[in-house]
Amino acid sequence: MAAQRRAGSRAAASGGAGAGAPGEERRRRSSVMKGNSQKNSQRKWLKVAFLLSCAVLGCLLSRNYLFSEEGVTEVLAHHGEILKDKFIEVPCSEDYDSHKRFEGCTPRKCGRGITDAIISRGEAERIRRLAEKGLSLGGSDGGASILDLHSGALSLGKHFVNMYSELRQRIQQKIALTFGISSASMYLTKPTFFSRINSSEAKTTHDEYWHPHIDKVTYGSFDYTSLLYLSDYTEDFGGGRFVFMDEGANRTVEPRAGRVSFFTSGTENLHRVEKVHWGTRYAITISFTCNPDHGIGDPVIT
Repeated sequence: MAAQRRAGSRAAASGGAGAGAPGEERRRRSSVMKGNSQKNSQRKWLKVAFLLSCAVLGCLLSRNYLFSEEGVTEVLAHHGEILKDKFIEVPCSEDYDSHKRFEGCTPRKCGRGITDAIISRGEAERIRRLAEKGLSLGGSDGGASILDLHSGALSLGKHFVNMYSELRQRIQQKIALTFGISSASMYLTKPTFFSRINSSEAKTTHDEYWHPHIDKVTYGSFDYTSLLYLSDYTEDFGGGRFVFMDEGANRTVEPRAGRVSFFTSGTENLHRVEKVHWGTRYAITISFTCNPDHGIGDPVIT
């Protein structure tokens, strides 16, 4: 009898264990499914986070780099930002070696600078009104009009001459400081002119302002070129950005009233202006030479 009870007890124990196995299996499967669900959820969130990161990075990159048929375009200065100083050094070309060198002035460091800190928007707007008045008396029908400030045929008035002289001195001092040269060794040179560009079709080759060029090749006397912008990109006109054409990339400056862009005038700064698609773009080109024989004075009062 004792043996039978022990056998029955073992059978009951064995039967109890067998009866509990399906429940354990269900709990194990439930745990596995829950773990897989958590992993899938984590993967989805990681994928979303990755896509968002890519989108943010893409926006940041597209702010400074654009892609066109010509390749990569880097924006050096956006019209909506205010730059105290920005300077990009580039290797000097050999252009200066074929000209007489002037100690304390001829570039030994080359590059391009941009600043919104030396000419106010108010000053630029006053100069622009004078440019509009002067150019209303004439100009090309082909989209690009030039008004030489030293032609002798322009009635400038004392107010303009004084204001222009002060702005020119600020630009000259900024260039000298940036390139480590003597301001007194720089001379204003011609042509110094207002430019007005709109979307009208070119009538002559002189209206085709968009072709790449080198200032020192085009004008000869130029050592340093500056542009004072008098109107705003995307607000007053579309297109019309200033483009430095470097090997493998274009680097652009978006005009902003009061913004000054300046650079050494040699082959290291091959450049062009994009076609203006709408509106009117105003600027003044003010350039300097190291050769006193090519120097000129400020415009005279007539």
